[in-house]
Amino acid sequence: MPTSITVARALALALAAGSGSAWAGTLDYTLYAGIRHSDNITLSSENPVSQNELIPGLSFTYLQQGSTLQANITGALEYHNYPGNRFDNQTQTQLAGQANWTVLPQRLDFSVMDYAGVQPVDSLASNAPGNQQQTNVLSLGPILHLRFGDALRGQAELQYISSYASKVDDFNSSRGVAAFRLFRDISPTDQFSINAETQHVRFDNSSNTNFDRDELYAQYTNKRARFDTNVTIGWSQLHFPNAPNASKPLARMTFEWRPTLRTTFTLAGVYQYSDAAQDMLQPLDKALGNSGGVISTGNATINPQVYQERRLEAIYAFHSERLTLSLTPIVGKLQYLNDPTFDQTSHGGVVSLAYRLRPTLTLTGFADGERLTYSDLGRRDSTVRLGLDLGQQWTSHWNWHASVIRQRRNSNAANQSYRETEIFFGVVYRR
Repeated sequence: MPTSITVARALALALAAGSGSAWAGTLDYTLYAGIRHSDNITLSSENPVSQNELIPGLSFTYLQQGSTLQANITGALEYHNYPGNRFDNQTQTQLAGQANWTVLPQRLDFSVMDYAGVQPVDSLASNAPGNQQQTNVLSLGPILHLRFGDALRGQAELQYISSYASKVDDFNSSRGVAAFRLFRDISPTDQFSINAETQHVRFDNSSNTNFDRDELYAQYTNKRARFDTNVTIGWSQLHFPNAPNASKPLARMTFEWRPTLRTTFTLAGVYQYSDAAQDMLQPLDKALGNSGGVISTGNATINPQVYQERRLEAIYAFHSERLTLSLTPIVGKLQYLNDPTFDQTSHGGVVSLAYRLRPTLTLTGFADGERLTYSDLGRRDSTVRLGLDLGQQWTSHWNWHASVIRQRRNSNAANQSYRETEIFFGVVYRR
């Protein structure tokens, strides 16, 4: 099924569920058009191709907080035109949407989540125009709410999850998920819960990779004026029809400290079993926006394999009237259970800085780097990206921005090192 149809059906279901009140929310949209030039659009090590690219697009946000329908949807649609016919023109879609229909107040809800994006076909190859595909993960199902007292509540959930990739058929799957949760309010700022989940996963074209997942975990959340805590501890077990079963502890933790109104420190980590589709349903950051348009290509390995994920990141953020600064070091490790080909260890980080030169003129710079090691392949990639963007707000609705990005990869794999300089200019109309 084409991704655009999947996205349209998900949106239609979420909005139609509101029974006529869906459009009582807030809809904002942005129209934009830009031209991008790359001196090596194929990211080739030996035969760089210089290419211009025309990018008209539309992005939107829809927010509804009604008594019957609650929805938060962010999306973008772009058309990429390559003059000279060296590459096929393409349409790209990105969507992060959540909608909840209250069927019976405080008793029964129906939830829909949909995440669409652009991912590489081959994660070991460079991010050239021919190495991109649309992906979509849709989840929907009922939620039954139970109340056992003033401070103790229960929740029973059923979900159907569908994953789809436009080129990698082995990623396509159907999943059934059942969960039961107990929530205990310890205080106005503290909550404790016990959660039991079971998941039944069946792939459309690769029955050997089917699996079942059972998880039991406890979660503690605390929200205070300057400090937030979210800690999950439990156990996961996987059952494979043609491979040994696996079980490991489960841990997810986030700590956020705000010592001042302008400064935030965040520490987040995970130790868990996951797979590409499951990871897309729990996006850490689906922000839309980059200097060369709105939609960017992700870095997920699109396949049906399950992996053990270890990840730790720290974030320092500072903002004032003129200056915004963010520092994010990240370390991670993925260990695939049944095929070690893509086992990887990563070390990297991102630095971004924005400074308002004048009330309507802002200069933004960023630097990000990653060292990625594939242990089974004996491959090492070191990638660095540097960028500057200058943007000006003409009026309350119109703005422009121009940017330059320089990226470099050094790899010990044949023909995978490259250099690229990218220049972009765009005009934006914001409602």
